[in-house]
Amino acid sequence: MTYIMSLFLLGLVLGLIAVASNPSPYFAALGLVVVAGMGCGVLVSYGGPFLSLVLFLIYLGGMLVVFAYSAALAAEPYPETWGSRPVAAYMAIYAVGVLFISSKFWRGWHEVSWVPGDELGEFSVFRGDIGGVALMYSMGGGMLVISAWVLLLTLFVVLELTRGLSRGALRAV
Repeated sequence: MTYIMSLFLLGLVLGLIAVASNPSPYFAALGLVVVAGMGCGVLVSYGGPFLSLVLFLIYLGGMLVVFAYSAALAAEPYPETWGSRPVAAYMAIYAVGVLFISSKFWRGWHEVSWVPGDELGEFSVFRGDIGGVALMYSMGGGMLVISAWVLLLTLFVVLELTRGLSRGALRAV
């Protein structure tokens, strides 16, 4: 379990470096999806599988809107990739910075950070996140439906704004 958790944390840091270097909206969106997946894997490892699933689905819905908007506005015929020299230099600088900062806090961090959320599971009837599921659907069900409709409406607005040069609202861009 420690190796899987270390893999999730390493993927999270590498995905954050990929987003920070930001070569093109296409690759930045891919980096954000990797970061979301790895962060949700960390949440699952700490005992919150439903919270992880909800966050991942909501985050990917929002990312779909952002990716559609940024890809339509910054349509490059030859986007810069992570292998090009300036982007690789940025990624190396960020990686050295992460290693330098983590070396300052390296001593003793691993002794208490691997405690899962449901360590005392034998004393309870349900898992820790099941009570939150019931509360979300009883008190926040309407808000979930409204949020889904707002995301769908936002997607259609973005697609209408960037539809084309002759008919869209962004003709001057």
